[in-house]
Amino acid sequence: MSEEGDYLLLIEDEPSVQENNMKILQRRGYRIRSARTMAEARAIFKKEPPRAIILDLHLPDGNGLAFLQELRKSSDIPVLILTALGTPNDIIRGFDMGSDDYLTKPYDLHVFLIRIEALLRRASAVPEVVVYGGLRLYPASGRALLHGRDMLLSQKEYSLLQQFVQNPGKILGNSFLYKKVWGQTMTEEDKSLKVAISKLRSKLAASSYTVTASRGEGYYLEQKNG
Repeated sequence: MSEEGDYLLLIEDEPSVQENNMKILQRRGYRIRSARTMAEARAIFKKEPPRAIILDLHLPDGNGLAFLQELRKSSDIPVLILTALGTPNDIIRGFDMGSDDYLTKPYDLHVFLIRIEALLRRASAVPEVVVYGGLRLYPASGRALLHGRDMLLSQKEYSLLQQFVQNPGKILGNSFLYKKVWGQTMTEEDKSLKVAISKLRSKLAASSYTVTASRGEGYYLEQKNG
């Protein structure tokens, strides 16, 4: 892996926990960047996405699950939740929101290291780029190229396109797409999916691809003839 993006992002507001975790990870040779708030984490992520994220849930500017939900709209970067919240409901919610692993405080540092190493092994199996004909998708940055040109997609548009590319030829239901992209249950009056699909179609218009509606079922990515 190249040096760019080859670091772990530690989001933790307790100074002692942050310092201890940074030291033990650095001794193992990991590059670390740290943030105390979601705002700091967003700024770091925007400049250079990390290999993985270690996420506390109690943060000064909100619940870390909000950051995770936001992240999952455009990125599959692996996330380990590290928190004092350890009830079964807390853990289930963490995984439902998109966490790859969950470790409760207090924890053994050796177990912590093993979890990080396992997380990175799984992450290494995820391709840096997904190629589908003339489309190239970059999961870490949420960027998509169409025949070499940046499509300039919004987070929602990218996430929709990613779902279609990962399920070629398959009709994806409205509720499924909405849950994947918006992270919540779709209501009958909400037109957000329809609007986002329309914008995505417009950005595909000059190509042989389009998003086709299957009446009463959902949408699928289609490659037009000629």
